[in-house]
Amino acid sequence: MRASRLVSLLCLLQARGSMTGPELARELEVSERTVARDVLALAEAGVPVYAERGRAGGYRLLGGYRSTLTGLHRDEAEALFLSGVPAAAAEMGLGDAVAAARHKASAALAPPFRDAPQRVGQRFHLDAPRWFREAETPAVLPELSRAVWSDLTVTAKYARGDREVRRELEPHGLVLKAGVWYLVARRDQRFLNYRVDRFTTVEVTDERFARDEDFDLAAFWERSSEEFARSLLREAVDVRVSPSGLRALHVVADPAGAQQAEAAASAPDPDGWVTTRLPVESLDVAYGQLLGLGPEVEVLGPPELRRRFADAARRLTELYDPPDQR
Repeated sequence: MRASRLVSLLCLLQARGSMTGPELARELEVSERTVARDVLALAEAGVPVYAERGRAGGYRLLGGYRSTLTGLHRDEAEALFLSGVPAAAAEMGLGDAVAAARHKASAALAPPFRDAPQRVGQRFHLDAPRWFREAETPAVLPELSRAVWSDLTVTAKYARGDREVRRELEPHGLVLKAGVWYLVARRDQRFLNYRVDRFTTVEVTDERFARDEDFDLAAFWERSSEEFARSLLREAVDVRVSPSGLRALHVVADPAGAQQAEAAASAPDPDGWVTTRLPVESLDVAYGQLLGLGPEVEVLGPPELRRRFADAARRLTELYDPPDQR
């Protein structure tokens, strides 16, 4: 751990020229006293690092010194591709590897380009979780991440409804979707998705599995997401929709259902309204979704849903146009 930190400290000084003790301490996430000890250790090892005193002082390397210690280890090289998602990398237990890889990559750049990481960080940021959701890191995520990176099988217990099942899995990949982690694993020669926060225990074994080299994680996730979205749409509602209502349908309804409804829409009538069939998860869900369109949609069926909207219309009339004001 300390050797890695010393290399990171050396790479930081090489990349930035001069840094103060507090700056190095923040970057390396250690105390200023630890930074001072690490600088002394580098000097004793023959690295020409020295301290400049005064308000503009700090630590720097003797002019022209170049380290040969910037080569990336395998875990750092792989983690470098996760440097754009530091929070996700940290949740998987790869925060130190990403930081070390970024420091080494910066040190290896020619002087005119060493501000590239800072320029990118100032201009782009990925915030994966949804709004109004408290992000929580599942306790088993680092262990699952280790199994994914090392191609090790896991024995896990998984909460399914009100019961717990035991599974032997070959973890092929991890996916972060809207702040929720999913494991894609092979079981009985089939690839399946598992929500990481539903694992109650995970034991990483010493047994390696033969990874399917033709497996495409991104393509599999896209296919399975589409299949999952379609599988939720078990009911259908017949509606008559205005032009603005049809546009708003993509906001209030499930995307897959809205796309199917738009594709199945009839030719517009003289007022521009169309009739179509909207796939929905349930009639209760449809009621909540279509209520948001107000007078821009007319529910034609099923009859029980049309009656609910008629009742809602009556109650709205009573609310906004009471009898004594008619």
